[in-house]
Amino acid sequence: QRVKMSKQLDCNLVDMLYVLDEPSIGLHPRDTEKLLSILFRLKEKGNSVFVVEHDPDIIRAAEWIVDIGPKAGKLGGNVVYNGEPAGLQHTESITGKYLFETNRPRYKRKVATSFFEIKNARANNLKNVSVKIPKGVLTCVTGVAGSGKSSLIHQCFVKQHPEAIVVDQSPIGKSSRANPATFMGVFDQIRKEFATATKREASLFSFNSKGACPKCNGQGTLSFELHFLDAVKTVCDECEGKRYHADVLELLYHGQSIADVLNMTINQASEFFNVPRIDKHLKLLQEVGLGYLKLGQSLSSLSGGEAQRLKIATELKNEGNIYIMDEPTTGLHLSDIDNFYRIVKRLVDKNNTVIIIEHNLDIIKYADWIIDMGPEGGKAGGELLFE
Repeated sequence: QRVKMSKQLDCNLVDMLYVLDEPSIGLHPRDTEKLLSILFRLKEKGNSVFVVEHDPDIIRAAEWIVDIGPKAGKLGGNVVYNGEPAGLQHTESITGKYLFETNRPRYKRKVATSFFEIKNARANNLKNVSVKIPKGVLTCVTGVAGSGKSSLIHQCFVKQHPEAIVVDQSPIGKSSRANPATFMGVFDQIRKEFATATKREASLFSFNSKGACPKCNGQGTLSFELHFLDAVKTVCDECEGKRYHADVLELLYHGQSIADVLNMTINQASEFFNVPRIDKHLKLLQEVGLGYLKLGQSLSSLSGGEAQRLKIATELKNEGNIYIMDEPTTGLHLSDIDNFYRIVKRLVDKNNTVIIIEHNLDIIKYADWIIDMGPEGGKAGGELLFE
């Protein structure tokens, strides 16, 4: 993205519109200042620059802000504020609250008693680096882009500790049939509740089995192959996208069909079901800030940050593991970062080791231990500056 922007700086066109989606991803705070200088140079040439962004430094540097919300999912979609940055703090905007408020959660740091060790690491640009990583605490690995952070953790540490669990933002499968309910294992419990209430087989309430719409086979959509073009998908005209056979949709649990339940958000489903074995799974999803997702929403539609938090939700009950996260705050609003910190704290409180490669200062300041790489990127990096 920065290479593309630098090309535009050498362009003499004016009155252009540039749209950038989170250009600060992967940037150290120092590099963010360089990014801002590029954006202002584009503007000074007589162009308009639109930036979709969560980074507070870039938001503060803006000359005009459009804030969308107030929350996510069905609770969002409204223009909360539209104007100059100074006016944002006088609104009900969550962005304004976190942008101008200094009262943030306090964290009692945890002291490590034992360590993992990496000795004489030489991968990529690493220059004979030896470092200790404490067990059972939150460690942040910091440094400018290209300083050797990923080489140290992903190549050297993971090679020595293959049991480490990398919780990244990669998509969770490509199947349109997978959803938060199936991923968390709660869908089986929901189908059993329907089966008990209606005195039918649980398999009847699966869109992958007996209850599937015969025309779309439980997909909810019909796909048409076109020569030399991508396949076109349309909503199934028989089940109207509900995935189930018409007879199954007539079977109700507390007045709702199985399709109605899958169309509920996780927050709504948590209120609807008063069943402990279902509620415990839904509460984990709420704790990682995914209460706005629909139970039946395709996992392929999730953003990288949502996919990562969904993976974390499955780990919240575990103890004594090693978790590695690479820039987990990517795509997170300022309020989501506080929520993410609480999730990480829960993992640490259960004696898990959490290693985060991060540029976000709001996460770094909560760390129990910091490993700083640098001083620059590439050949000028690869050295341990501080631990």
